[in-house]
Amino acid sequence: MPDLPRDDLRPVPPAPPDDDACCHSGCNPCVFDMYAEELELYREELRVWEERRKQDGKGDRRSR
Repeated sequence: MPDLPRDDLRPVPPAPPDDDACCHSGCNPCVFDMYAEELELYREELRVWEERRKQDGKGDRRSR
């Protein structure tokens, strides 16, 4: 398998919204719903990144 590009950086988790970011008026989607979706996407991207690193034999080098 060819070497991974040097810019194959570990995904960065999304920043959680501030507690006061929610207006409590029942928005759909709520900022916390959007954060949950972003977090789910991040976890999938991280899983794929870790698998790619494992296949290349690089392990979890946290290059940033």
